[in-house]
Order: sequence, then structure tokens, then C-alpha cells
Amino acid sequence: MQADPNAAPPALDDETLAFAARVFQYARMGHAEELAELFGQGLPANLRNDKGDSLLMLAAYNGQAAATRVILEAGGDPELANDRGQTPLAGAAFKGEAEIVRLLLEHGAQVDGAGDGTRTALMVAAMFDRTEIVELLLAHGADPAKRDAAGMSAADMARQMGAQNTPAQLERAQGSSQAG
Repeated sequence: MQADPNAAPPALDDETLAFAARVFQYARMGHAEELAELFGQGLPANLRNDKGDSLLMLAAYNGQAAATRVILEAGGDPELANDRGQTPLAGAAFKGEAEIVRLLLEHGAQVDGAGDGTRTALMVAAMFDRTEIVELLLAHGADPAKRDAAGMSAADMARQMGAQNTPAQLERAQGSSQAG
């Protein structure tokens, strides 16, 4: 007998809801050991909250390197975007978390991935003048000429946001890639 695909999901009791809230808090707060134990008991690594934020997104966005590593090693998908189309890589770039950006790239995050949106991590890093992350993304092959749905490049967005350093950084990178 097959389950009815149109059936409402089962109602969750207070204890289950409290457990779920605790798991997402573990990711936010960097409780790597607790998460590893739960993954060992069968907790899905790609669990998402009501906003579509995965455990990986929450750990990456909040700068929790150890938790990010545990989630990735348990099978967390670095390309799983939230309901706003943001990937964990873009979240880490926004927050200026270079160590997390490195971890995500080492575990298969697409350097020019844009999730369901059109902004890449390079665009986000450039907008907020995250020069170290821009350099890191460029070193991993990010395309400084890539454009969003409005036709803007990372350098255009950075200038629009008033970033002090990344517009020139990106123009130098684009110039050297065209010269080579």
C-alpha cells in the first residue's frame, strides 16, 4: 500500500518539535560532538528548518567550523540552498568566514554556484568588501565576469554597495584572466 502523496504530514508532538529545535541550535552554536552522535544514530545530514535552512547553512552562516566539518562529513550537501536561494557558501562569504569557505570548497561546493538565486558567493563577498574571501574564491576558479539576473557583475555590485577594495581587486583579476 502506497502513502497518499496529498495527505497532510503527521502532526508532531511537543517533544519532537523541541528535539528538532535543539538540533538546529546545535548547528548554530557549533555543538559538533552532539551532531556527530546524532548523525551516528541516523539523523539526516540534510535536515532543513521551516525557512529551508539546512544544518550546514546554519553552521556555515554562524561561523561554526567544527560543526560545518561534521555535517559535511555526514553527507551535508554544500549546494542545498535555503528558501531564499542562498547556498552555505554564499552565507559564509556574507559573514566573512574564510575558514568555512575553504571547508565548503574542499567538500564540493561549486565556486560559482548560485543556488536558486542568481548571486554567487563571489558577488556576495565583493558586495561586503570581503577581500580575503574574494581572493580565495578567485583562487578556486570563481568567474569575476559572471553576471546576475540583472546583468551585474561582482565588481558592479561591490561598487553599488560602496565596497572600498573589492571592485579594484576584481577588475585586476578580470584583467589578468583576459590577458592569460
